[in-house]
Amino acid sequence: MPQAAVEFEVRYAETDQMGVVHHANYLVWFELARTRYCAEAGLPYPEIEARGYLMIITRAEQDYRRAARYGDTIRASCRLDRISRRGLQFNYRIERGDELLTTGSTRHIWVKKDSLQPCSLPGELQEKFTDRDK
Repeated sequence: MPQAAVEFEVRYAETDQMGVVHHANYLVWFELARTRYCAEAGLPYPEIEARGYLMIITRAEQDYRRAARYGDTIRASCRLDRISRRGLQFNYRIERGDELLTTGSTRHIWVKKDSLQPCSLPGELQEKFTDRDK
């Protein structure tokens, strides 16, 4: 399956006094990669919202292997693992060069923006994700 990735430098504000990245920042990095994935699939977040839908996270998992530190150049990548009419799951990798630092996943459900009620995603929007993965 295709993936999307984004590279960035770890900022001081993302670290503790020892220069180690705080664990909550990995979820932010997952979002950076997921946002890139959606944009490359032809369905950027603003367009999803403009069409009246939101992707709500229902589960997030992270497995830490090594710490990222202030000044490191990080690559956050995302790939779509599963998709259905009502939801999807993304998998992530956080790397420093060839070194794997963290893996994770997030599950999402589709909701209507105005009511926040779960819904099915229209086929033409779902196809944007599935067509990218062919």
